[in-house]
Amino acid sequence: MNLKVYGGTQAPYIWLKTPRKMKSWDFFDKLLSETRVIGTPGLGFGPSGEGFIRLSAFGHREDIQKAALSIEKNLKL
Repeated sequence: MNLKVYGGTQAPYIWLKTPRKMKSWDFFDKLLSETRVIGTPGLGFGPSGEGFIRLSAFGHREDIQKAALSIEKNLKL
């Protein structure tokens, strides 16, 4: 999908760079409405988090796989 992702190594979180310099809360809304996946807007972690959204792998493996598939199939970039 050509998205930039950081983290995930020895941590249950990944940081997803929002596309096209989208604000983190705007991408949160887009992600939720198009994929039904919830992340944490990076701005909630301070000014340096703007432009990112944090996704967590806490949960059941099947749910994480469904969320990833929903992003892949439904997110319009």
